[in-house]
Amino acid sequence: MSPKSYREPRAVLAMPEGPTFETLCEVLKGIGVESYRAMDLGLATGMAQRVDTLLEVIDALGVAPEEVLSVLKAIRTRPESREVLLIVLLPADGGPSEPELLAAGASLVERHPLTPAVAYRMVARLLRRPRLSEVARDEVDPVEILRQRVAKTKGHHKIYFGAAPGVGKTYAMLREAQDRVSRGEDVVVGVVETHGRSETAQLVEGLEQVPRKDFDYKGTHLTEMDLEGILARKPAVVLVDELAHTNVPGSLNAKRYEDAQIIRMAGIAVISTINVQHIESLNGIIERITGVKVRETVPDTVLEDADEMVLVDISPEALQERLRAGKIYASDKITQSLSNFFTTHNLTALRELVLRELADKVEDKLDEVRAEIGKAEEPAGIQERILVCLTPSPGAQRLIRRGARLASRLNADLTVLYVEDGALRNDEQKALDQNFGLAESLEADVVMLRASEVGEAISQFASEHQVTAIVLGESRRSRLSAMIRTPILDTILHRTHNIDVIIVAATD
Repeated sequence: MSPKSYREPRAVLAMPEGPTFETLCEVLKGIGVESYRAMDLGLATGMAQRVDTLLEVIDALGVAPEEVLSVLKAIRTRPESREVLLIVLLPADGGPSEPELLAAGASLVERHPLTPAVAYRMVARLLRRPRLSEVARDEVDPVEILRQRVAKTKGHHKIYFGAAPGVGKTYAMLREAQDRVSRGEDVVVGVVETHGRSETAQLVEGLEQVPRKDFDYKGTHLTEMDLEGILARKPAVVLVDELAHTNVPGSLNAKRYEDAQIIRMAGIAVISTINVQHIESLNGIIERITGVKVRETVPDTVLEDADEMVLVDISPEALQERLRAGKIYASDKITQSLSNFFTTHNLTALRELVLRELADKVEDKLDEVRAEIGKAEEPAGIQERILVCLTPSPGAQRLIRRGARLASRLNADLTVLYVEDGALRNDEQKALDQNFGLAESLEADVVMLRASEVGEAISQFASEHQVTAIVLGESRRSRLSAMIRTPILDTILHRTHNIDVIIVAATD
């Protein structure tokens, strides 16, 4: 089945009408999926084969377990069956077991009661399913269709990003919220952690707050952000502080960033905060730098999926002064913090990490924009990238050293490239190996390609990898040879745009 034949996606809901039915219809409609009711499971089985069916939800309440399993197997095994996401809603107690349902073909199993937040979480869990395999490439991928629908409707996500606690992320977020409210925007506080900081607490005043949800955990009274309350209030913008926070056991989601994802799926914009030490992929690096094992982390995809990231930055010395002034932690923690996490070395290293992360995010965004305007294969000219083109001769080492010096001066990436267009003699292979060894010792990326047209291969590589300067050795070919075959330099100059070409003179 070709994806072009896919029409407006819909969901078949095999369940009695009632609060659950209405809730699910509302949530699916919000992400652009129309819902239809099937009066019985037999009808639902047939409706699942329609080309526009994206997912099917079966309410197993009051249905015999063997009947539910039979329907799932029928949908998955009949010859004309196509890929459909199958959700089974189970009663709080009883019904088929989850392993049985998954083995029979269910994509997702969820227990009652079905609130809006639970319905959105179901969709979020489906989005984490892998895409169809290469074998099924021609099949319509329901997960991909669902991803596209959610991407069109989800709320904007802005993250205030910092190197350490106390740099002012929450303060900056609240300042923006106050400005938005003064312009008449509908902004509410989902959760803000002031940590006893008076300046931060003052900025919360005057902002509408969704009351937190109460929990009793092991005899202790705790509160968390009320996800259901925010979805019911449905503001334009909600503030969600400290994304990496772990929720109290018994909450719908284990982590606060998952709550934020659900809020966004409901079409509500989120403004949040996070420190660099909470990024999952940096966990090991942070521990080596600071000696502290960070327990609360968020997946890198949370930052990758953000629409906007704002750096909140102050110098290590200024942050230490804020700590001494009691503006970050209570007085009994100041001395210990200054000698442990808040050392100049740690703060400087964390600051470098946060700047690199933000630079990567900006570069990714630039690549997206350039792709949209058709300039993806032209060098942006912002990050310098030097490409040294080798020949299998001892003289090429001069090119490598010249390219390395140039890369060092420009703080540029360095790549050494050899294009093989024929078999090498023993002496040429030996020289090439030595050239590669020198390049690696100078921390250059070494690439070898095979191509019949060397100039074409260099040009294509340079364009695809956003090279800003190509370093070549002076040619010693005769004029007759140049007339018979186009010189490599001429091909590169003709095939590339906005790339500098540097010719290094040959030595006798």
